[in-house]
Amino acid sequence: MTSKPLAGIRVIEMGQLIAGPFAASVLAYFGAEVIKIEPPGKGDPLRGWRARDKDGTSWWWHSIGRNKKSITLDLRADQGRAVARRLIDRSDVLIENFRPGTLEKWGLGPDTFEASNPGLIVTRVSGYGQTGPNASKPGFASVCEAYGGFRYVNGFPDRPPVRPNLSLGDTLAALHAVMGTLLAIIARGKVADTGQVVDVAIYESVFNVMEGVVPEFSGGGEVREPSGSTLTGIVPTNTYLCRDGHYVVIGANGDSLFVRLMEAAGRPDMAHDSRFADNAGRVQHEQGIDAAISAWTAANDAETVLRILDEAVVPAGPIYSVKDMFTDPHYRARGLFESVALSDERQLEVPAIAPHLSKTPGGTQWGGPALGAHNREVFSSLLSAEEIRTLQDSGVIDPF
Repeated sequence: MTSKPLAGIRVIEMGQLIAGPFAASVLAYFGAEVIKIEPPGKGDPLRGWRARDKDGTSWWWHSIGRNKKSITLDLRADQGRAVARRLIDRSDVLIENFRPGTLEKWGLGPDTFEASNPGLIVTRVSGYGQTGPNASKPGFASVCEAYGGFRYVNGFPDRPPVRPNLSLGDTLAALHAVMGTLLAIIARGKVADTGQVVDVAIYESVFNVMEGVVPEFSGGGEVREPSGSTLTGIVPTNTYLCRDGHYVVIGANGDSLFVRLMEAAGRPDMAHDSRFADNAGRVQHEQGIDAAISAWTAANDAETVLRILDEAVVPAGPIYSVKDMFTDPHYRARGLFESVALSDERQLEVPAIAPHLSKTPGGTQWGGPALGAHNREVFSSLLSAEEIRTLQDSGVIDPF
């Protein structure tokens, strides 16, 4: 196998549910050794979330837990925290997504390891960050998507704000945690044995994708409002209903793209109308342009609309469900589904993780493991047999 880019990096994951664990999943996918610490007998609550397999394990767990080593350790017990300190001292990265102050309360804050492991990178994911007046507040993705500005612009002007049927804020925070961790690893390579804290706030990760709203308000006093399926100040880009009841998305907001679109739609008069020659003019006539495009799509099936626009080299596409993704040849050609084995030897497909690296690609080696599946491997290399028996007898770790 080609060596993965993060081979040799050991990551300790102390977190639950989505943001911290997905960040660790990405690092594991690209070769890091990720040791996930879970509460004895219970594990990460995500193991039981949403749809589950016949063993009662979340299908999602098989994906987000992939390539990780699961150990059980009671971090609320003094003995458990002592073991965690020994493990962290032998690691490169610690990822956690507890409420700020929790690690410090447990004696596991970054300062604890400055002398014993000065190269340690501590990546901390929380709702509002480690500092500031809101730091101690609980912050789930739903709340932070609103506080970060995304919910305000998402939806239709005459309806309540809409959330996507995803925990988007958590995933954005996870990707920022990965980015910050990798930057810290690069920095550590330049300055020997220098670790640092990576402070990731969910609301700031949302704030980072808000595009031009800040300079638009600062410079012109404009507050971007929700605009349904359109994009404020960009025309045409919208969702259009076709004759067969399917929707297509068309984005022809470039000047030459607009000409090709309207010619393909049988409206050469609009294609070459000087009023629509640039985006500023098209914005002024958005309703008329969208009405003309909608009339054309309403007279044709989605397949016909997309074929015509493909031939005209105009960006357009269907709105896919996951069922559509599974049967699409482009998804398959790009290798976006990977298989993991379940306990009954069936194969489950999980999503590959982008990006694609040509020489050191990531990959799925195993699906989310059983709770404590790696207790023997990890603890036997860290603790004496007597220490292990004592911890098992006291319930700090699960038997193995």
